[in-house]
Amino acid sequence: MPALNRNQMAWRAAQDIADGAVVNLGIGMPVLVSDHLPAGRDVFFQSENGVIGVGPAAKPDEIEPDLVDAGSRKITLRPGGSIIDSVWSFAMIRGGHIDVTILGGFEVAANGDFANWDSRVPNKGPLVGGAMDLAVGARATWVIMEHNTKGGAPRLLERCTLPLTAKGCVKRIYTDIAVIDVTTAGFVARELLEGVSSDELRARTGAPIALAADCRPLAAPPLAV
Repeated sequence: MPALNRNQMAWRAAQDIADGAVVNLGIGMPVLVSDHLPAGRDVFFQSENGVIGVGPAAKPDEIEPDLVDAGSRKITLRPGGSIIDSVWSFAMIRGGHIDVTILGGFEVAANGDFANWDSRVPNKGPLVGGAMDLAVGARATWVIMEHNTKGGAPRLLERCTLPLTAKGCVKRIYTDIAVIDVTTAGFVARELLEGVSSDELRARTGAPIALAADCRPLAAPPLAV
């Protein structure tokens, strides 16, 4: 069945970031977003461990062992970037100074409730990290995740079944088949991948989902996985 890959999903999310925004990227798929900003768009990426102005991932000859993001990825600093301690970093997050946080997720409910951790995952334990602060502190929370689990179960639900990261925080979801807004009326698909019918979308979603009156085809350039 048709589906976007991880880089295509990240590319699609990157197109919606406004010029001049301060954006936090979660560990995993969200960090790929920084590789796909439209040319000329000026964005400051913030890492919760205290980097404001995360640049591209460091090439082998650029690696500074102490310059890493929250996921321990070796990074560079963009011009104008700065380093602060984690106390100030979380004051920035909790004070509402992050325009958008883009996080990976396990489940999103129709009312915007959000789950991206599970203490029952073998050998990983409760890895919620700073996501709780980010999900409620950022001005907007976007989620990137596959529409369904590997077993085919829906990740978009009427109510989350996993421990919540935050309540009512998610505004937009980017999946491998759709771009979906969380509204007061529930899930609304703004874009739908060609080859995926509205009936299939509804069958793969664990809550009612409407198509926006101006729902458009979801498209992304060919990108390697």
